[in-house]
Amino acid sequence: MRNRKPDTAQMTLDLNPDDELERIIEARVAERAEAQALSWRFRLVVIESVMIASLVLAAGIALDLPISKTLTGALTVGVGCFLTGLMLIGLTGAASRLLAKLRRKS
Repeated sequence: MRNRKPDTAQMTLDLNPDDELERIIEARVAERAEAQALSWRFRLVVIESVMIASLVLAAGIALDLPISKTLTGALTVGVGCFLTGLMLIGLTGAASRLLAKLRRKS
């Protein structure tokens, strides 16, 4: 390829990013990533709860247990797993906010 000289009337393209613009972009990306991380955590908790409840249900059916006991056990385990997952999401969020506040102070 030939190296062509730019036209003198053409404006130069400054590719050095402005620090303020870079900070704004990083803040927006961080906010969006945090929101998506929370939604993905919630999805994982729901999927795990459904999976473990279905495993308990399948085990109860495979062991020929009464269906009422099997459904009660599966529901109890699924709800317990879901609530525990929600508590872990909440504790993770609280810990991250606390660490962020401590970082800002120091």
